[in-house]
Amino acid sequence: MSNQQQNNEQNNQSGNINSKDFLIGSLIGGIVGASVALLFAPKSGKEMRDDLNEGATQVRDRAMEWKDMAYDKGNEFSEKAKQTTADWSKNVSDKSQQLSDKVKSTVDGIKYKQEEWEEVAEDVAEEVAEAIEEAAEELHRQQEVASNTQV
Repeated sequence: MSNQQQNNEQNNQSGNINSKDFLIGSLIGGIVGASVALLFAPKSGKEMRDDLNEGATQVRDRAMEWKDMAYDKGNEFSEKAKQTTADWSKNVSDKSQQLSDKVKSTVDGIKYKQEEWEEVAEDVAEEVAEAIEEAAEELHRQQEVASNTQV
């Protein structure tokens, strides 16, 4: 994994964390703010209960919106992670196949060279054997000539 990919992944993760923290903070801040505003407002008990119920309903609705938004973002990030993983997997598979092909080609080349050398070695061995036979025949003739001249 390259440094740029690692940095992008870290930025995405920190962006996810920052978004999550922002949503949680906004939710808590909204609840606290609505509660404080209602508690310090000079109203009768019934009006205050109605306002508290209305505020609670608004907070619940907003929380549902944020939950839906967080769910959608989570699905987006999940799909992006799946696609990135699939891309990396394909890239690794392609590179592995290329390396495998290159190694096979090199091994085949080495086998071909070995077969060439074996043929050359056989030819040389045959030539050496022929030379030895010729030398042996020549030596045998010289011995016959030498033994014929001594008699």
